[in-house]
Amino acid sequence: MSELLVVGVSHHTAPLELREKLAVNGDALTELIEEVRREAFAESVVLSTCNRVELYGAADDPAAAAARARALLDGRAGRPLDDELYTHRGRDAVRHTFRVTSSLDSMVVGEPQILGQVKQAFETAQDLGTVGMVLGRCFQRALAVAKRVRSETRIAEGTVSVSSIASELALKIFGDLYGRNVVLLGAGEMGEAAAKALSSSGARLRVVNRSVEKAERIVTECGGEAVSVENLAAELVGADVVITSTSSPKYVLTWELMREVVRARRHRPLFVIDIAVPRDVDPRVGELENVYCYDVDDLQQVAEQNLALRRKEAAAAERIVEIEVAEFEAWRRSLDLTPTIVGLRSRFTEVVRGELERTLPRLGELSAAERQTLDKMAQAIVNKLLHRPLSALKKSNGEPEGAELIATARRLFELDESLRSGSEGEEPARASVALTPKKS
Repeated sequence: MSELLVVGVSHHTAPLELREKLAVNGDALTELIEEVRREAFAESVVLSTCNRVELYGAADDPAAAAARARALLDGRAGRPLDDELYTHRGRDAVRHTFRVTSSLDSMVVGEPQILGQVKQAFETAQDLGTVGMVLGRCFQRALAVAKRVRSETRIAEGTVSVSSIASELALKIFGDLYGRNVVLLGAGEMGEAAAKALSSSGARLRVVNRSVEKAERIVTECGGEAVSVENLAAELVGADVVITSTSSPKYVLTWELMREVVRARRHRPLFVIDIAVPRDVDPRVGELENVYCYDVDDLQQVAEQNLALRRKEAAAAERIVEIEVAEFEAWRRSLDLTPTIVGLRSRFTEVVRGELERTLPRLGELSAAERQTLDKMAQAIVNKLLHRPLSALKKSNGEPEGAELIATARRLFELDESLRSGSEGEEPARASVALTPKKS
């Protein structure tokens, strides 16, 4: 049976410079999903957000598949990824998937965006046909676990996303945003979340976007004014705060552009908060006079303050995750258990049948009753020999060591994988020796 794997980097292990180099979207995301399935995993899902780039998969040879996946990410990074790259296998991979989807592994524990991002990643892979039974079941359960965590704990109460942390930072800078000019660059999901967080602050909000229609949709709901990107420079000259979250693969606020903006501002300070990955702002912009730049990693300090408030609820959420992980692993082991039981009965019955067929010719003519007696005896031998092993296998199905015990049984008796049959969770029918004795 295929084993689940996760190979990737996150804000826990990799700096922003590396994460933005690995981040993908659009056609590049589609190409990466298919490359992962072709080069590494039998099943594949790719999750790429501002805080993580992770390859999820299932493979029959997990060690080799993980090595190929790591090599693939090394190639994209242009260098070996050592401490930055992590690998989770089996139960740990399931736990990681459930924790990520439930926002327990997020920069801001309890933030709502990750659930939608995981769902989108899963649906994209489904559309490409790269999701099979094991990975599909894992992601379906992960989405259900996340919803259970949000409904059974208070982890989402007072939750702030990266976007709202950016807004909170703007408030901390000025103390009060009332009457301040805030330019929001980008009208995507992150930009819309930032606009909602700012809507009650009293700031004069200007939403700048290539598509004015998208910007107008945001200001209709949150207030402010929609502005075409052609007027970006003029908006920057009059701004107090700029929050940028476009999906551009290149810098939007370049050093050259901002140098001219700074000259026109005549020493007035400008605070730029870049929550995009890849970054929208050239890092050199922060070196310009009276320009103060923050990126997503700078928001970690604010996130840590919020984390302390959610620790108790996170502990309750972790308990839910562990229960769900155990149930998923029991289901996955059941996929191995039934064909293993069928295989063991077939193998033992085959041995007994062979011995009887060699012995019967030496017994002379036997009556129907005698043949029936021998057949019952043979079945009894098979059943007695298998009673303890099968009981142990069934009992272990709910235990962590169950998968190892099943794998050991299959290796010891050289059970062919082609014997996988039977219904999930059902007890296979008892094998019958069903011999027709040869006449001497």
